[in-house]
Amino acid sequence: MPVSNINPITPSPILWLFDLDNTLHDASHAIFPLISANMNAYIARVLGDGVTEASAEQVNAARLGYWKRYGATLLGMMRHHQVGAADFLRETHDLADLQQLIRAECGLARMLRSLPGRKILLTNAPSRYSRDVMRHLGLQRHFSHHVAIENMQVHGQLRPKPSKLMLRRLLRRHGVSAHRCILVEDTLANLRSASQLGVRTVWVTQYLRCSDPIGQASLPRMLKRPAYVDVKVKSVRQLPARLHRLR
Repeated sequence: MPVSNINPITPSPILWLFDLDNTLHDASHAIFPLISANMNAYIARVLGDGVTEASAEQVNAARLGYWKRYGATLLGMMRHHQVGAADFLRETHDLADLQQLIRAECGLARMLRSLPGRKILLTNAPSRYSRDVMRHLGLQRHFSHHVAIENMQVHGQLRPKPSKLMLRRLLRRHGVSAHRCILVEDTLANLRSASQLGVRTVWVTQYLRCSDPIGQASLPRMLKRPAYVDVKVKSVRQLPARLHRLR
């Protein structure tokens, strides 16, 4: 058969998975402090005895312990305290005047348009909050799908990032092999688990303020790129210039 008649195997298109908070906007500026305060108040009520709320030390220990063990404080609250996910997410992300709290760079829409392939928003934030943020940023039209934490269900169980099981299912659903997928994130634990599946990884650092969810562990002065991170950028606007390193 002549070579010209052979149909070449066309690789699947690139699929970009973008985190939201501290990746596409500066959540550390005002949003995270308010969410953190809401979360502390919620956990203090749940861990209390019905009359007296739990102490700050007890709340911080629970938040940090569940975050380290499960990758998300919510999962620990669900498994050990029978907390409902919807109730937890609604209470902790109840933010007034959200638009006034958002800080983001200019040129994000132009950057997204310049990147080849499909884009999916993949966030451990709840749907209502993340859709509101995306609407205020004016970026929703650049994403083919919006996957919030409520959508990260596997066999009826909530499996948010850094769940490899959830990520495998997501890739399979969209018909993309791991090596054709790029995860853009600020959270190293999520990047590490994705890299273990063969997903390429981009670490965004400019909005990072601390290395734990309760704000007690400061970041090292020099943010060294781990081996499982393919590209480290300060801003997502640097992605087009670094694309050659991700091919």
